[in-house]
Amino acid sequence: MLRTLSPTEQHGVALDFIVKEQRDAAAATTTTASSGTTARVQSLKLHVSNYVGKEGKPLLRWLVEVDTAIAARRIFDDPSKVAFAMSCLGGRARSWVYGRRTPDATCFGTYAELKGELRQAFEPPKSEFRSRAEFLDLQQGKHGVHAYAQRARYLVLNIVTNPMDEATKIITFMKGLRDGPAKTYLFREYPSTLEAGITLAMQEEFSLRQAKLHVNVPRMARPVMRTGGSEPMDLSNATAAGHQQRNNSSVRCFRCGYTGHYRVSAQRLYTRLGPDVAMPGIAAINKKTRGTSRRGAPYW
Repeated sequence: MLRTLSPTEQHGVALDFIVKEQRDAAAATTTTASSGTTARVQSLKLHVSNYVGKEGKPLLRWLVEVDTAIAARRIFDDPSKVAFAMSCLGGRARSWVYGRRTPDATCFGTYAELKGELRQAFEPPKSEFRSRAEFLDLQQGKHGVHAYAQRARYLVLNIVTNPMDEATKIITFMKGLRDGPAKTYLFREYPSTLEAGITLAMQEEFSLRQAKLHVNVPRMARPVMRTGGSEPMDLSNATAAGHQQRNNSSVRCFRCGYTGHYRVSAQRLYTRLGPDVAMPGIAAINKKTRGTSRRGAPYW
């Protein structure tokens, strides 16, 4: 068939055949690669705080952190979950778990078993009963809405065996709020769930803070315009009088009548000048005078 064509036409047919073969080979390679390779899902390495087993440290919150980190790291088998949870322990909790693991390497067969053992060892006895009683008597007091809501959430999460219904949660939360705009707003709206009530209370508290922030902004003092009235007092004369009084230049003694000293100074001046010197107001105080006794004898 190619013999009947010219050399140019034979060259074009051969070139089309080669191009077609290359396209078919490339398509087959792409199909094989897509069918044999699956998309890889990346894992996230989240930080988990160490649980040391101290009182007041919430164990349930730490377990939630561990569960979230396990899901992010895509750990599916129980031995790997147990090993990861044990690596996040510290203090006496780490000593306890490795003390249990040393004689028996298969003591924690599943991750659920490890969590149960930790709760029995480090949670207080009857923790759910205590959490329920504390939540039903919870009061905001001097704490903010955020701290009060976090405490309510923690107590609710501790009740796992027989959880409370949403109506009990929200009415207890609303009743424990401090009297104010947030409590009034919640009783006006009456949310159906605890989380909805917490959201509304925090929004109301934020709005109240913003309103107080704009009210208490300091303003510039307005200049005082003098329209009339008495003039301010001139203190120059008072200053001059005080200066003269301090220097004893125009001070007059009320006893002797002289200027420049007071009563005590007058007595000292009289003593210095002599007993026979008479000063106004002091008529020869120390001068001896002649008198007569009862029997007629003179004396000095």
